Amino acid sequence: MKYSIGQISEKFNLTISQIRYYDKEGLLPNLKRVNGVRKFDDNDVETIFLIECLKKCGLQIKEIKQFIEWTKQGDNTIDLRLEFFNKQKQKVEKEMQELNKVLDMVKYKCWYYQKAKELNSINKLEENKKDLTPSSIQKLYDKAHS
Repeated sequence: MKYSIGQISEKFNLTISQIRYYDKEGLLPNLKRVNGVRKFDDNDVETIFLIECLKKCGLQIKEIKQFIEWTKQGDNTIDLRLEFFNKQKQKVEKEMQELNKVLDMVKYKCWYYQKAKELNSINKLEENKKDLTPSSIQKLYDKAHS
């Protein structure tokens, strides 16, 4: 299937200038043009999806460009690409662990302020927090602080 730059822009919530930039930087090496107009196929869509994924991993365009260069070099770069993604996996897993701690603290605070609202007093909650805190909520607090 062929897509216009407008369709790609809409699909990925990117500006047309961002997509043109990706093309200019060589991140879309197989992009076809018909009478000078970019025509994106399913492979290009997958490449843009990957670019956006790698950007969310915190990679810069030059690092993504290096990966794209390795893909153009074929099978002799499989080890490099595997190492590249293993590093990204480790980085994302570490970030997820940290975000889970943040989420646990947010959940704890939601409980905390809901309970304070029910008691109509933070002071009352603080005075009786040990007795009022369910074990599941205490576990969230403890995990957030680990």
